[in-house]
Amino acid sequence: MKTPILEAEAHCDGPCGVYDPASARIAAEAVQSMTKKMLDLASSHGHDSHGEAAYINTMSRYAAIKDEEAQKCKDELLVLWTDFFKPQHLEANPDLHETFWHAAKLCSACKVEVSADHAQELMDACEAIHNMFWSVKGRDVPWIRAS
Repeated sequence: MKTPILEAEAHCDGPCGVYDPASARIAAEAVQSMTKKMLDLASSHGHDSHGEAAYINTMSRYAAIKDEEAQKCKDELLVLWTDFFKPQHLEANPDLHETFWHAAKLCSACKVEVSADHAQELMDACEAIHNMFWSVKGRDVPWIRAS
């Protein structure tokens, strides 16, 4: 029996051809989770010296994770934007550049701020990018959150 030949294409300098917006979604979910934890902690911490030290320690850890994950999300989105998507994808997705630009700006905003609204907007932007990506690939892949 003859094995069918599969055609493969690569969209980057290294011909891995492996792209998936899931890594950006996971990072954005971590940003949203840390933002929620920071807001919850800020509203519930005690004011004694032990409570203050624990609060500062925990809050700084949450902030560090939030910032790292926001940068990961931005990096993953920029790879999709600059390496995967091509000019021919603009016809089916005329708002592609605006969507990615806005998502990258939201990653920055999430690093600078502790905003539940911006964290949700980042998740919404990642979902829009997820839908664009899988549409271009001709696949119906549902948006599923890990959290």
